[in-house]
Amino acid sequence: MKEQKWIHEGLITESLPNGMFRVRLDNVDNEDLILGYVSGRIRRSFIRILPGDRVKIEVSRYDSTRGRIIYRLRNKDSND
Repeated sequence: MKEQKWIHEGLITESLPNGMFRVRLDNVDNEDLILGYVSGRIRRSFIRILPGDRVKIEVSRYDSTRGRIIYRLRNKDSND
């Protein structure tokens, strides 16, 4: 059986080397900072992720300190 993942929304706070980012989760009570890495589909599509962007992140139940960024949400003030 496939492992169940939690999907959260968050805000990119810091850009790190090798396609990794610090993400502040917003739908969790304590608003954790977790380490997020870019999924293959986003990397293959050349989607740019910058600090200040809102993203959907998939977090494993076994390691809640790391997650995979699966979607970049559209900002209301941009013309994307």
